[in-house]
Amino acid sequence: MPEGDTVFRTGRTLGAALAGTTLVRTDFRHPALATVDLAGRTVTDVRTVGKHLFVRFSGELSLHSHLRMDGSWRVFRPGARWTAPGHHARVILDNAEANVVGFRVHDLELLRTPDESRLVGHLGPDLLDPEWTDEHARRAAAALAADPGRELGLALLDQRVMAGVGNLYKTEACFLLGVTPWTPVSEVDAERVVALARRLLLANAWRPEQSTTGELARGRRNWVYERTRQGCFRCGGRVRVATQGAGREGRPTWFCPACQPGPAPAR
Repeated sequence: MPEGDTVFRTGRTLGAALAGTTLVRTDFRHPALATVDLAGRTVTDVRTVGKHLFVRFSGELSLHSHLRMDGSWRVFRPGARWTAPGHHARVILDNAEANVVGFRVHDLELLRTPDESRLVGHLGPDLLDPEWTDEHARRAAAALAADPGRELGLALLDQRVMAGVGNLYKTEACFLLGVTPWTPVSEVDAERVVALARRLLLANAWRPEQSTTGELARGRRNWVYERTRQGCFRCGGRVRVATQGAGREGRPTWFCPACQPGPAPAR
């Protein structure tokens, strides 16, 4: 699933292509929006909140989308060949200079801009909020610490605590904290966790490569995430992977037993 930094960067890309322009054509290939036509409206802004994206139009109208596991927004020049199959397109927004296509985007909904909070008001502070303050950090830390017995990895993925962390940053944050993802929240410094999560997302918000080590070469970007074959990037020891979470919420989770002491599922 795309992390908050990917959605943030997608929003900036769409904003650069659409904001301040008038749409000349729209095509919604979604049952609930099949009759919608936004041609003639101006795109006023593109906003992201965690993993949610809003394209705002004149007349206080917003289009909400969520990328989930496989969604993407891409920008093409008019008439250019798409880089994804046409049958995956769910929405097309055209202005005079750009052809913007949402492929496999989910949860598409058209709503009044003042009502956006109905979809994201339950979320914790957005780690990539341009107006982030110490108060945002305190709120996120308080929400994290509110359930001290909860597994840290599960708490990090809870968008109601803070918005933007996905499985990659959950895994890597736990490594950098020196604990396993199954460690109770009570055993970590909540303020330090929030600061680390925000720092990781900020470091990657403006580039396509996601690195938690500071290196961008392939195979050297992560400490333990997806490194069961290569081993721990720090100590070279074997990296274990186990599922954290139940049912559909379960996620493969990597950790280094040598660098991350603490509770973990039996082998």
